Amino acid sequence: MKHFDYRTRVRYGETDCMGVTYYANYFVWFEAARTEYFRAIGFAYAEFEKQGILLPVADAHCRYLAPCSYDDLITIRTVVSQIRQSSLRFEYHVLKAGCSKPIATGYTVHVFSNRDFKPLRIPEELKSKLELVGLEL
Repeated sequence: MKHFDYRTRVRYGETDCMGVTYYANYFVWFEAARTEYFRAIGFAYAEFEKQGILLPVADAHCRYLAPCSYDDLITIRTVVSQIRQSSLRFEYHVLKAGCSKPIATGYTVHVFSNRDFKPLRIPEELKSKLELVGLEL
């Protein structure tokens, strides 16, 4: 699995008065896709937290290329594009059903840390799994 596809439908409450998706919701979708990506490779994010491992966001970006609206079916294509000693970079392509070009692209960088937000090394089991599934979108 080089990438993971998370599918959702734009809900009415995710749109603004112009009838298009409010920009901040893309980051909500990125989070949902990232959570399901971890689950798909056998790591539930909740388990990290039980072990005292947090993954705060250190950097986030989204580039908006085309709008989407209420009831559009979208896919958030997610991949880990970079693995460092204590951080991961996720890349996202948001695709509207029936379109091959993304309507948005983005990334988030997460630092593995303890509850005091001191950086931790990425757990070896997770790092090995991520290297095995690949790093391209």
